[in-house]
Amino acid sequence: MNKTLAPGPRFGCVKVPASKSQAHRLLICAALGSSEVLIRCDGISNDIAATIACLRALGAEIQYDPEERLLVRPIERIPAGRAELYCGESGSTLRFLLPVVGALGAEAVFHREGRLSERPLAPLDEQLCTHGMHIEQQGEELYCGGQLQAGAYFLPGDISSQYISGLLMALPLLKGESSLTIAGPVESAGYIAMTEDVLSLSDIKLRKKEDSYTIPGRQRAKLSGCLQVEADYSNAAFFLCIGALSGLGIDVRGLDPNTSQGDSAILEILRRFGAELWSREGSLLIRRKELLACQINAAPIPDLIPVLSVVASVAIGETHIVNAARLRLKESDRLRSTTRMLNALGADITELEDGLVIRGRETLTGGTVDACGDHRIAMAAAVAACACTGPVMIIGADCVQKSYPRFWEDFEQLTGGET
Repeated sequence: MNKTLAPGPRFGCVKVPASKSQAHRLLICAALGSSEVLIRCDGISNDIAATIACLRALGAEIQYDPEERLLVRPIERIPAGRAELYCGESGSTLRFLLPVVGALGAEAVFHREGRLSERPLAPLDEQLCTHGMHIEQQGEELYCGGQLQAGAYFLPGDISSQYISGLLMALPLLKGESSLTIAGPVESAGYIAMTEDVLSLSDIKLRKKEDSYTIPGRQRAKLSGCLQVEADYSNAAFFLCIGALSGLGIDVRGLDPNTSQGDSAILEILRRFGAELWSREGSLLIRRKELLACQINAAPIPDLIPVLSVVASVAIGETHIVNAARLRLKESDRLRSTTRMLNALGADITELEDGLVIRGRETLTGGTVDACGDHRIAMAAAVAACACTGPVMIIGADCVQKSYPRFWEDFEQLTGGET
């Protein structure tokens, strides 16, 4: 599906969907728990649907009703034979559930799509194989099995926080006590904090000391009652950035100011750019003032870089985005696809090996953008249309289904340029 957007700023209000990052974690802990749980989740993206499908294949019962509630009945026994796990393009689904499959002692094959088979699994896979699993890649399929054993696990902190989160959710199931030691600086620490929060809510006991965890075994999650998935700061970022480009502003509703979501850093970064933000009960109002360039460390917030690059493209001065090498391993090579997207729209941007340099201009011109199958590039291009003087055509705009299925509906109900 292609989309043509009229240029110019928008204004209005929007309520963003549930955090897929928190939904993954709640669903997995509920499926590994001891009693049924009702989870309210505003919007089911393709990534969340993949996690639901995989948990069902592992023996959980999950029902979704018209009131956007997920009733999760936990895994009681592993289905006989090899489980077929269709994880689509969801890196979270794969990296979280790979150690879970081992902790359950299941035989499974993960079916991967898009660039997922190119994205790294090392050294997580090496640690799992050292502790009892067998893992074999055959093209797009990843075959695994064997019983994961308790013991001492070691991971670097600078490759993927998802490795750490997956082990933290899986190791409590094992018969004995385990340890997990993290070497070096931890990137995307906010996502690990989200995992810790959900495990605490599940009454899973962890002992954390500096760079290591001690994880007692024989624990099952004890989630109960009705839980609400938080609104998603990662998706809110697109509308917050639309507000930063709008004199009349955008009212973004439903965000929790006390969240552990790492992408809530979008608020502080937009303030550094010079946008005005007001917080009131249940909503954030953001609007444009004079935008000034700044330096952005991509390490803790890699998913925000495409849309922040759009803001930088019309901020006075030269914005430097650093520590961004991991963006090359996303749904697209996001350093390259962000550069091509903004160059196509008239920005002044230079791609570096591990970052971007963006020299702000008064406006962008408009043009045609290939989303490269990447949901965050498609949505960032929509934000860029709000700073353009000419129309923007987005090729492959339907890739937003991965994380934000109703994005175009929410975007088009804003006042301003017409689609």
